[in-house]
Amino acid sequence: MKREALADYYAQCAETFDEKYQEPDLEEDAYAAAEHISEALANHDVLELGCGSGYWTQHFADAAKSILATDVNEAMLDLAQDHDYPDGKVEFAIADWHNLKLPEGRKFTACFAGGMWSHIRRDEYNSAMANIRKAIGSGGFLVLIDDNVVEDFTRPTARTDSDGNTYQIRELPDGSRVEVIKNFPTDSYLKKKFAAIARDIRVSRNEFFWMLTCVLK
Repeated sequence: MKREALADYYAQCAETFDEKYQEPDLEEDAYAAAEHISEALANHDVLELGCGSGYWTQHFADAAKSILATDVNEAMLDLAQDHDYPDGKVEFAIADWHNLKLPEGRKFTACFAGGMWSHIRRDEYNSAMANIRKAIGSGGFLVLIDDNVVEDFTRPTARTDSDGNTYQIRELPDGSRVEVIKNFPTDSYLKKKFAAIARDIRVSRNEFFWMLTCVLK
């Protein structure tokens, strides 16, 4: 799936994006994950990639020192800005992790991405890591959270390509269908991939979400 097509998919489903977090079983795990994220990012100047509707942003805004929440979709950023945030602590900007252009002189001590990593192709991991490291530097703290496979909840995998990327079929509000990349890495795969660029790598899971924290070398 091309990057532009993925961005267009999320732009079209922006209004209903948060509905999954209202599912009774998932909601409990999401709150637990949000508490974990909030603790991890406390007192950090955070660059958030792929902030989407601001679901995660709203949960760690109180704890963080400052946040620049970014997304490639203006429709998502419009929704993200509708949440209540501490005065002067959260800013928003259009940005694409593939070609990060950040405010001149802005310094970050941490990077957070919720739900972004599963949409990155395996052959793009190195470039993603390089962009993040360029943004937050050596010693920067990275926090990722994404979805687990949950029986009777997760959409089935439609296909797997030659690189091991997996894809799902999603429906758009107009009833049309689109193929979306959605990877579900194992703990060992994540640790192996991040070992070259990070230390203190920790992966934890509840039923619906996995979370990785590490310090960039």
